[in-house]
Parts: sequence; C-alpha cells; structure tokens
Amino acid sequence: MGALIQVRGLNMVFLTLRGERVHALADINVHVAEGEFVTVVGPSGCGKTTLLRILGGLLRRTSGEVLLAGSPVNGPRRDIGIVFQNPILLPWRTVLDNAMLAAEVLRLPQERYRERARELLKMVGLQGFEDKYPMELSGGMQQRAAITRALLHDPAILLMDEPFGALDAMTRELMNLELQRIWQESGKTILLITHSIPEAVFLGDRVLVMTPRPGKLAEVIQVGIPRPRSLDVMATPRFGEITHEIRALFQQRGAID
Repeated sequence: MGALIQVRGLNMVFLTLRGERVHALADINVHVAEGEFVTVVGPSGCGKTTLLRILGGLLRRTSGEVLLAGSPVNGPRRDIGIVFQNPILLPWRTVLDNAMLAAEVLRLPQERYRERARELLKMVGLQGFEDKYPMELSGGMQQRAAITRALLHDPAILLMDEPFGALDAMTRELMNLELQRIWQESGKTILLITHSIPEAVFLGDRVLVMTPRPGKLAEVIQVGIPRPRSLDVMATPRFGEITHEIRALFQQRGAID
C-alpha cells in the first residue's frame, strides 16, 4: 500500500490576542497508507484537533508539508470527508436530505447521488429511517447519518474528530463495532482522533501517541490484532499490553486523560 497522506515537518503556532505565541504542534512527521485505519490519542490540549483540521484543509499550518495522494493540502478539498463530535445535522431536513448536502454543495448529479445516499444509509444501518428527522434519532443514529454525509461524495480519506465522544459508554462500544464494519465494507482510509485509549487500540491498525503541548509524536504503535475485532478482544493480554504501554507513555510525561 502506498502512502495516501504524507506529513513532513509540520508545525503550528497560534498568535493570541495579547500577541503571545502558542506552539501547538512541533515537527510532526507521519504517513497514512491507503486503506489504513490510524487512530490518534493524546492528553487534552496536545493539538489532536488542530492536526485534524490542518489535514482537512480547514486550518493553515505555520510550516511543513501536508500531501494527499502527492498533492498539497492548502484548503478544503472534495476528496476529504470530515466527521466531528457533534453530528451537525440540519433539524429541518430528513436523514436522506441531510446526507445529500454534499451532493448539493458540490453540484453533483442529484438522482445518482440520492441512490448512493440510500445505499450508504443501508450500509450504516439506517435503512428505513431515510424520512426521519434528526430529533427522532438517537445520538448514535445521528452520528451514522453524519458518517453517511461525509462518505457521499466518495472522498479518498475520512477524518474523524472524537466522533463518539458525546455518546454513553455502551452506545460508544456498539458504534466502534459499527465503524469497524463500515470501514471494512467501504475500503476507506480513516484517521480518527480520540481521548479514549481503548477506543484507539480497538479501532486502529496503528496508534499515534502525542505528547502534551507542543504536540509531538511520542510513539507510533502497531496494534497487530487480527480483524474483525469483537469487543471480547479488550479482555485479551495483547490488548492490555498495548493500552498499558500507551498509559505509561502519558504518565512518563505527567499527563493522562
């Protein structure tokens, strides 16, 4: 597999209203292979979301290089899909119409993409809910609708920022299983930000562990647990070893979520 995303020497410095410089990210170097599922975990304020926003073209980096399929990322692109912690569904639009937003914004053929939206809603487990409104859905179902919307225009990569952070523990575990299934069925490349070490290990092929600010890569950990993974894998010695290794990295630096 070739590298779909390449990040070289990435730095991000914010200027506060008082003119103070805040160094958010320092010398990030990483690659993500096509079809890979990479998770990013780190303490609060380490720059995880800043990294995702830069990769998504939503934030201009201070220095360094970000390439997607060899092309520089210097702004929003149609080959990047993003899912945030809040589903941000329009309350006056049905699930199907919310999923169709990308097609409308990008002026894609409506009939063809409406059929694709129905297929994606079936894949994420929302068949039969196409005509429901967001207020009629649970939190997990709303996030599935948001994932559908992000996948509609067939992006090369899906960036996910704490997509299940607002859900209760049981729903979150079920959504982890669902996301693993969706990833395997869609064949997409996914980079997911999370505060949860078990979630990062359960979902990731590799886990990128970040340091406190300025955010650097402390370690890149290969998970190596066979897929598909059931929730029972969390009780295995290998899973425990990896989560312990990540917690130990945080504790060495005096920060843990």
